[in-house]
Amino acid sequence: MPTKPLVKSSLRELANVFEATFHSEPDFLVRSPGRVDLIGTHTDYNEGWVLPAAINRSAWLAVKTLPTPLVTVYAVDMGEQVAFRLTDLDARKTLSGQDLPGWARFAAGVAWSLQEAGLATPGSQIALSGDIPIGAGLSSSAAVEVAYGLAWSHITGWEVDRMALAQHCQRAENAYVGVNSGLMDQFACLFGQAGHALLFDCRTLEWEAVPLSDDVTLIIADTGTSRALTESHYNERRADCEESLQALQARLPDIKALRDVSPEQFETHKDVIPEQPRRRAAHIIAENGRVRAAAAALRNGDTAALGRLMDESYLSTRDLFEASGPQLDAMWEASQGHPARLGGRPVGAGWAGCMIFLAKADSCDAFIEHLDQHYQAQAGLTPTIYRVEAADGAQVISES
Repeated sequence: MPTKPLVKSSLRELANVFEATFHSEPDFLVRSPGRVDLIGTHTDYNEGWVLPAAINRSAWLAVKTLPTPLVTVYAVDMGEQVAFRLTDLDARKTLSGQDLPGWARFAAGVAWSLQEAGLATPGSQIALSGDIPIGAGLSSSAAVEVAYGLAWSHITGWEVDRMALAQHCQRAENAYVGVNSGLMDQFACLFGQAGHALLFDCRTLEWEAVPLSDDVTLIIADTGTSRALTESHYNERRADCEESLQALQARLPDIKALRDVSPEQFETHKDVIPEQPRRRAAHIIAENGRVRAAAAALRNGDTAALGRLMDESYLSTRDLFEASGPQLDAMWEASQGHPARLGGRPVGAGWAGCMIFLAKADSCDAFIEHLDQHYQAQAGLTPTIYRVEAADGAQVISES
């Protein structure tokens, strides 16, 4: 069954929960969206191109400033509360001396990263909620990181552009939480534009908003499985890409990343790379071309071409990068054969979580029903399937 994004009444409910928890009203609220990547599997940390879109699924904060260097976060959806000192972030401990739970490290990590950059992070009381499924590949972690960063920016008034804020949040995830993610997720959460995807060059940080046609709909199909990047093969794939790059540099000393390698150069020199890293590099080099072709298809309104490229991306992700999984494969197979279907691929890093499908808007409900029935028959699991829309980036949405 579809699930629904938070609505205005839910924002009032979040403020009410904050008041019940902290016995005062919040100063303001923050909305930070999740994201989908239409195409661009693992190209971001290889300094390539990606095509994400922020979506109308978000993390929400209700925030009140404190005069003391303490942060207390109540995770509404988990029913858990944690407090930590802003003066002892390296310890990664709660106020009571216990290890910070994983979900709280995103708040502490952003505070740590901002402090490392010389930016103030005031004490705060925070209630956290949202409607981005955790572990599904929709960047719930980046959404909350960006929300914390935007909240502290709003409180202090320190000036930092959005790209720099995205980089501070990325550093929190890399160096504090311990996930070697690229910049795409935080970028998309901050720079999203309603009705548009974002072509993002992960090396130059140049970007372009490209329109999504009203004739198509983005559909998220949650397989009912989840993955944690720190426990997955994500870091192993990064290491494979590094190994392939180093091998190619023996022949092509001017290249700095796999994005610099043309398909022709790869075919000429691929023999220098061991077999497994060679397959990873083959995917990355072809995927960079698919991303740019997908952006061109959107500019031209050619949604059929975008769908074909998404399918090619899935097959390459599955066969060359080995970042699919049984449930993702079952979902892709279940989607076949419906006339509304244009294409589909895994969301995020892969292995588990969600697929994104591009479907004709005028018959997407029938496609969702088809997908639901066929996936249950193939996988024996009940999926959660829903439409999403490309949304604007994170913002402070209300002040008391």
